[in-house]
Amino acid sequence: MNTTLRTYAELVRAPAAITVPGDVLAGALAAGRPGIRRTTGLAASSVALYWAGMALNDWADRAEDAMERPERPIPSGRLTPRAALATAVGLTGAGLGLAALAGGRRTLLRRTLPLAAAVWAYDLGLKSTPLGPAAMAAARALDVLHGTGPGRAAAALPAATAVAAHTFAVTRLSRHEVDGAPTSEPKLSLATTTAITGAGAARLLAVAGPRATTAAAALSDRPGTQQPTPARLFTAAVDGAHLGGPAAGSVAALLAAAGAPDAPAARKPVDALVTGAALATYAGTCARAQAAVVRDPSAPRVRAAVGAGIHALLPLQATLVARAGAPLLALPLVAALPLVGRLARKVSST
Repeated sequence: MNTTLRTYAELVRAPAAITVPGDVLAGALAAGRPGIRRTTGLAASSVALYWAGMALNDWADRAEDAMERPERPIPSGRLTPRAALATAVGLTGAGLGLAALAGGRRTLLRRTLPLAAAVWAYDLGLKSTPLGPAAMAAARALDVLHGTGPGRAAAALPAATAVAAHTFAVTRLSRHEVDGAPTSEPKLSLATTTAITGAGAARLLAVAGPRATTAAAALSDRPGTQQPTPARLFTAAVDGAHLGGPAAGSVAALLAAAGAPDAPAARKPVDALVTGAALATYAGTCARAQAAVVRDPSAPRVRAAVGAGIHALLPLQATLVARAGAPLLALPLVAALPLVGRLARKVSST
């Protein structure tokens, strides 16, 4: 890679932007407005704003990075502060322009401008305050709502809430990347992952109804299988994400049960199957790294868990997309997880 290009890729944490389009897609599908042209344009707009926020973050933190992260582009002398700020301004303008082209003036005013304002407010004022994690979570929620376009966004609020809760926990943990974390922080992150996974499992079980117990008992190696619960599905999901062991069979049993007669999942069992698989991947991606930090809250473990949390947005988005009835669109999001991990080894996501 060209040296200058690599420097700018480091500045904007280019690989992490792979986690952005899924927000927009989840919001568009939840609101029932998944137009290809508009959704693609708004996703590109969100990527530009994400990169703008990363560049602005390095500009705002340049003094702190000089002491804590001297290898970053600005303190290392590879990029001037003015160039970083100009990059942030230019990418923000690009994001606004792409949104206007894709969604029109109403989308720009109702969705994109609030998102851009949230990004700049976080980087320039709120990041170092107690409101920082909530501000970042709000920005990520606005990114989900970005996909709804100019219309009503109420249908996308559950998806936005899930992404916001995950982002809140990851952002809180990221504050301890340099010096390590008190054990309360990784415990909060792990509890958030558990809650999100449990909520997703509860929705699967709600459409499965009493058939969940019958299917689980039929596929279990042991008779008298217990009634499935979100907590048990979470345990199975985490273990199943390791791609082995009897818990993986438990996940399959519970997913096969999805399909109450008058629920959407009954008409499209594949939606439930892909939703559950994505949920298991999300749980496994987050929980293993977070549990490692609970055991050893050192700075390297914290950084690894933060990176895993950023990457886990992909299977979380895939869960929301499949739940909205688009399992085929969810599959590329899950498939991108190994790719973003490989790219992050070349250009850090944090």
